[in-house]
Amino acid sequence: MLNYILRRLGYSVFILLGVNMLTFMLFFSVNTPDDMARLNIGGKRVTQEQIERWKAERGYNKPLYWNEHKLGADRFKQTIVWERSLSLLAFDFGRSDASAAVNIGHEVKVRMGVSLQLAVPIFILQVIVSTTFALLLVFFRNTRIDFWGVVLCVLMLSISSLFYIIVGQYLFARVLMLVPMSGYAGGLSAVKFLLLPIALSLLARLGGEARLYRAMLLEEAGKDYVRTARAKGLAEPSVLFRHVLRNALIPIITSAGSYLPYVFLGSLVFESFFGIPGLGSFTIEAISGQDFAIVRTMVFLGAVLYIASNLLIDIVYSWVDPRVRLV
Repeated sequence: MLNYILRRLGYSVFILLGVNMLTFMLFFSVNTPDDMARLNIGGKRVTQEQIERWKAERGYNKPLYWNEHKLGADRFKQTIVWERSLSLLAFDFGRSDASAAVNIGHEVKVRMGVSLQLAVPIFILQVIVSTTFALLLVFFRNTRIDFWGVVLCVLMLSISSLFYIIVGQYLFARVLMLVPMSGYAGGLSAVKFLLLPIALSLLARLGGEARLYRAMLLEEAGKDYVRTARAKGLAEPSVLFRHVLRNALIPIITSAGSYLPYVFLGSLVFESFFGIPGLGSFTIEAISGQDFAIVRTMVFLGAVLYIASNLLIDIVYSWVDPRVRLV
């Protein structure tokens, strides 16, 4: 397993370099460093001298992709893309393009804690609630409970998360006044600000997750080994938990593991609507302000987390199913 992990980590370096370079190419194909300077300096009359000073302060005065005055490998050294890619691999995120006073690394550390307060309860409760609901539908399969449960899942799946947010804020914050409309406070006071977004996020994802888990569990419930377990006289709850759920864990782990990056990066929509100062709202603000330094950092962190989550999923596979070998 150790060789497998080291090999995957080696591949990951090249993947991250490719992601970084593609991010630079896509961004600079739309905005040149001069455009970025004009946007961040602001004002109608921006002189070329101000633009050059802004670029020099942030390292955008160097060639983008290659240096035509160099030969061989030196042609790619001391370019913006190469130097910034190496900095990101070293987890040196630098400073914001909009304000040199903003240390991106510090902001990420502070805001990640806020995002985790929101996302970790959502992740844990989502897996528990969705799996329990799916098991309930499988237990009562081919009955009215199963039928109306599937109808409810499809209905919940068809409704946009924005609808849940708007209705939830209006009903629980404005009408009933049980929780604040938006905002955030540290310490134990954070609970009252996070209750509503956690509940609405669970509701928004429950339909799709439960329907998916139900299909996975039903597929296992129809296999020969399950029929044999029932023939031996095992009770249905025992069959579901000891046999069906255990063998359906791999697809469930895959589905749950794909959500892991959001646990760290935060929810873009919910953090923005509820005014929670996490990484999600941080990313939205950077995109709105075209702050490329922050955008490329968040893209890099997203790639790192996706790679780490996929590696973690593979490792968990080998723990859950002894037939899986990592070679």
